[in-house]
Amino acid sequence: MAKDKVMYVCENCGQESAKWIGKCPACGQWNTFKEIKTASASPSNWKGRQAEGGISGRGRDAAKVLRLKDISAHDDPRIDMHDQELNRVLGGGLVPGSIVLLGGEPGIGKSTLSLQTMLQLHDKRVLYVSGEESAHQLKMRAERIAVGGSTDQDHFLILCENSLETIFEHIKEVQPELVVIDSIQTIATEDVESSAGSIAQVRECAAALLRFAKSSGVPVILIGHITKEGTLAGPKILEHIVDTVIQFEGDQHYMYRILRSIKNRFGSTSELGIYEMQQTGLRQVSNPSELLLTEDHDGLSGVAISSAIEGVRPFLVETQALVSSAAYGTPQRSATGFDQRRLNMLLAVLEKRVGFKLMQKDVFLNIAGGLRVTDMAMDLSVIAAVLSSNVDTPIESGWCMCGEVGLSGEVRPVARIEQRIAEAEKLGFGHIIMPKYNLSGLDRKKYKIELVPVRKVEEALRALFG
Repeated sequence: MAKDKVMYVCENCGQESAKWIGKCPACGQWNTFKEIKTASASPSNWKGRQAEGGISGRGRDAAKVLRLKDISAHDDPRIDMHDQELNRVLGGGLVPGSIVLLGGEPGIGKSTLSLQTMLQLHDKRVLYVSGEESAHQLKMRAERIAVGGSTDQDHFLILCENSLETIFEHIKEVQPELVVIDSIQTIATEDVESSAGSIAQVRECAAALLRFAKSSGVPVILIGHITKEGTLAGPKILEHIVDTVIQFEGDQHYMYRILRSIKNRFGSTSELGIYEMQQTGLRQVSNPSELLLTEDHDGLSGVAISSAIEGVRPFLVETQALVSSAAYGTPQRSATGFDQRRLNMLLAVLEKRVGFKLMQKDVFLNIAGGLRVTDMAMDLSVIAAVLSSNVDTPIESGWCMCGEVGLSGEVRPVARIEQRIAEAEKLGFGHIIMPKYNLSGLDRKKYKIELVPVRKVEEALRALFG
């Protein structure tokens, strides 16, 4: 029999070493190397373990060298998840044989989204493997979020198990068409002598599930935990081996949830899905602009409306700012949902190029709805909201804006200007401030909304405040 191999793995970053080291050379952390034992398997035993797990036909004999011109380029039909937001983030649906990693904060709604989506797939046999909850808890949640009020569905199968080998035995028995693992940090294999959730366990279990997905064509959805720093728990190789990494974001105190694609081999990573958390589960938000705009901001200073785009989806978002005299020696700069360093840059542009003295003022910025927006076209609305609060003069209703602000105070062009204008016009806005460069090649006659082109920040502020 082959002897077990002893190796040391860093719990923080997954760095491997043949001997114990006090300080990890990769991440610099101290006393993070732990001893693990891995069974060294021969190639014949390796193929035997694959067959036991329901993985067959992917041995060395099955692989062959192919010419690029001989490979078929047709796309496999995607699986419709019956969820427009999830389909958009996945790139049009779930690809057969793919493996998807869904991560997010505790209680953000990862299990709710997975369970709610699987209950709608009436034409697919789904195996939901839970290592965290009991079958009774899953039944209670399914009854609460059931679509149509019924959970008596033969296609939906539940397995409460933590052993990877037992999971593969049940997979071989029931032959599911889609597998959900909730969560990968609770699954353990007998080949690694360490507790579930350790770096070695997560790596080996994810690799085994990857081989199963690629060989059988059955898509696998992994639900993953994240650390207190906000990164996915486990080794970095977990994000490398999966096909798609989706992050579920949002504040638990807000009702909105954002589904972002961090990595996607079968689609764009710039797509965005928006949900609203309700008592009966997650509701798709098809038109986020109407929900992100409050109706009673007329007459209030420090509020500006921006036409932003996340991925290919335009929406109007409300930017709120509060400027007050500094109570302490050092003024405070705080931003929620917006990059703090970019706020400091925009305040420097206001002071240097426009002439407003904000050195001894506290500035607080908030993006309404708990969203985090990374669109550069938000710059103009941030400056307008800050100045509106500083002079305590409200911006007239019916005005929105978009534009990136440079260090010299110029308003730089933005992408997808036609979609931004159409979204503002659809919601009833009468004026939109936009970069003058974007006006070239634009047919102004087809828009009922008034286009106000500007080249510098001063021109935009003059149009708003006179």
